[in-house]
Amino acid sequence: MPKAKTQAATANIYAVVGSDEAEVKRVAAELATNLTPPEAGDFGLEIIDGVAENAEQAAARIRSTIEALQTLPFFGSTKVVWLKNANFLGDTQIGRAASVQSALEELSDLIENGLGSDAIFLISATEVDKRRSFYKSLAKRAEMQIFERLDSSRTGWEEEATEIVRSRAKKRKLPFDDDALDLFVLLTGGDTRQIDNELEKIDIFLSSGTGFQPVGKTGVSPVITSAAKMAASQTTEATAPRVTVDLVRELVPLSRAGVIFELSNALARRDLELALTLIRRLLDQRESAIGILLVAILPTIRNLLLAKDLMERHRLTRPHAPFQFISAINRLPAEATEHLPRKKDGSVNAYALGIAAQQAHRFETKQLIAGMQACLQANLQLVTTQLDHELILTEVVVKLLGL
Repeated sequence: MPKAKTQAATANIYAVVGSDEAEVKRVAAELATNLTPPEAGDFGLEIIDGVAENAEQAAARIRSTIEALQTLPFFGSTKVVWLKNANFLGDTQIGRAASVQSALEELSDLIENGLGSDAIFLISATEVDKRRSFYKSLAKRAEMQIFERLDSSRTGWEEEATEIVRSRAKKRKLPFDDDALDLFVLLTGGDTRQIDNELEKIDIFLSSGTGFQPVGKTGVSPVITSAAKMAASQTTEATAPRVTVDLVRELVPLSRAGVIFELSNALARRDLELALTLIRRLLDQRESAIGILLVAILPTIRNLLLAKDLMERHRLTRPHAPFQFISAINRLPAEATEHLPRKKDGSVNAYALGIAAQQAHRFETKQLIAGMQACLQANLQLVTTQLDHELILTEVVVKLLGL
């Protein structure tokens, strides 16, 4: 869905803009196809490449657009003029050039005076300076769709990304398990291009049955059932196979952030074998032991402890999804949440606590406290001794997860 959409003052000017390049290109292409009269054939759509290498070229592309809009279509039909992927509307050296601004003023005057009934103007761009008069003129006259890329450093991005994934998966008739959806969102990071690519990969794989034989969760856990076997069994048991967390692990690339997230999940699920395998993998990738401790292990234990404490003190029930716990936290008084860890913008990192709350029932409070103490001891050992780093981290995990 577009982040913003303005109603058109006229019915023949359209703009698709925003920092989400993949979505801008997709929507603009669909719009161009829908707007082009079927009876006009190849003469119904005139595309002007908006990618300019310098100011002179950009000005020439703008004037070509003006000329196309003023030229009558063939056979008396309506034609679409698409200024595609314009890269000179932002606050760049090309965009600030006097020749470009002069050409844009001419195009703006044409838009203000109104196009004829035989021309439709479509413009798409991924970088737009909203302070410029051209943008303001476009915003008044065009039906505008704005697609901004999700900022994963901003609070609440997970909720927005989840809705994007859920909506697009529904169109493909791909039912996700809750934990699979959470993992998919975090691995794709709200990037619509990657979301579409990975959903297509999963869709093709499930449709192909057992034709594809993966090597196993990118070498992480040999004990997890291969995706091929899962797909085969699901296909025989149900007409619409579900997307499981194991299938997401199998098919979606596991980045550094993904490995850290998986390590956190393994700790929360008390999966000792997988947790140790992931630690070894991170060390093999030359991640520092202190980094693994402070970025993955310690935050996981701390979130489990905080979530369990909130659930016990305020009688919060175990959530089926992280967002349920976020809603519960938001209903608590301020003094009940003032001790919770914050993001850079000062808001509570509630999503991480929601994930922890789903698994906190697996631990006793005293186990988590002992885990925090083990992290402190490991921190001291890593910076003051020459002990083997993998051994130190293994000891922490065993103390936490050992039965």
